[in-house]
Amino acid sequence: MNDLFMELEFAQCHKAGQYVAGDAFLMQRDRCNGRLLAVLSDGLGSGIKAGVLANMTAHMAMRFAASDTDFIHYAKVIMNSLPVCQVRKIAYATYTVVDCSPDARIRMVEQGNPPFILVRRGREVPVPYREVPGKQGDYRLMREYIFQAQPEDRIVFFSDGVTESGLGSRHYKLGWRRTGCVEWLERHLTGDPFRSARQLAQDVVAQARQKEPGREAGDDITCAVLYFRKPRKLLLASGPPFSPDRDREYANLIGGFDGRRIVSGGTTSDLVARELGRDVRMDLRTFRKGGLPPVSVMEGIDLVTEGILTLTETLRLLETGDRPDHENAAVRMTELLLNSDEVHLLVGTKINEAHQDPNLPVELEIRRSLMKRIATVLDTRYFKKVDVEYI
Repeated sequence: MNDLFMELEFAQCHKAGQYVAGDAFLMQRDRCNGRLLAVLSDGLGSGIKAGVLANMTAHMAMRFAASDTDFIHYAKVIMNSLPVCQVRKIAYATYTVVDCSPDARIRMVEQGNPPFILVRRGREVPVPYREVPGKQGDYRLMREYIFQAQPEDRIVFFSDGVTESGLGSRHYKLGWRRTGCVEWLERHLTGDPFRSARQLAQDVVAQARQKEPGREAGDDITCAVLYFRKPRKLLLASGPPFSPDRDREYANLIGGFDGRRIVSGGTTSDLVARELGRDVRMDLRTFRKGGLPPVSVMEGIDLVTEGILTLTETLRLLETGDRPDHENAAVRMTELLLNSDEVHLLVGTKINEAHQDPNLPVELEIRRSLMKRIATVLDTRYFKKVDVEYI
């Protein structure tokens, strides 16, 4: 089970008319032991007040979980420390905590949030649990789950903005409800069984929003997905090797890679095409989309792009999280990187004199620096397994 990759992603839409989400989601991976932690909290109401309550609860849960405090003990501390609204008689914040070990053993606790959904081989699988009551004599119960995940399992958990979407509308008088979400997930994953966690979380939020009148969210909508799968590998190569004597070796590394391949840079793509005996041609349909040079096409390579400009824009998209409506080389590169689990960066160290002109804009950083920063953001923000090889 240790060779499984755990892809954890979330998507969120805040309530219409609010500028701050009332839900909070945190995730953390321990680089030393491979343990993965996630917390989803839903604050009472919406807007800034709800956001403060949700973030306070999520950060408290994350600190407890990371400290290796007894799992049930800290969950009960959180539940008992959160007061109940005297008017509405509901908790000021609800939460779901996920603790996943490297061998895919899962421990979860829920308090107030809708029960999570475990999808296995395209169908929901019930998971046994035990209930733990609070100490304040109120309605609150905490559910604890312990189970072993399997390859291709998906754990889908969300705030009640998903299950109550469309509440009171003509077609969803009682909301979408958990049963509606389960039915949709089973149909959706039957047609697309390898949908990534990132894409599936976005799909669930989009479906929930479609249930709302005018597609305006009546509450904060948050969905997170934890997907267990064999790693999806990708190679991003940019820059020719320092010595021309290694051109053949460099091209063979790219051609023989077991996974998706991106070649970035005109000189690099010409080198690979020459050494592998393949043609490279420009796709003029992508010309000037988003202000970047067009992509090219080469047999056996998933994406061929220009170098420094495209890498710079890709880094910006990764760091900011922007998702432009248009599609260009950087958007396609970003999507490939985010839909991969293990990323190998192959960096040629030959100096390109064209990029040493001091009159060029500051953002045109040298290739090595760009690739190093791309590796860092993929590792720290997106939890990808990244390695860099210089040649």
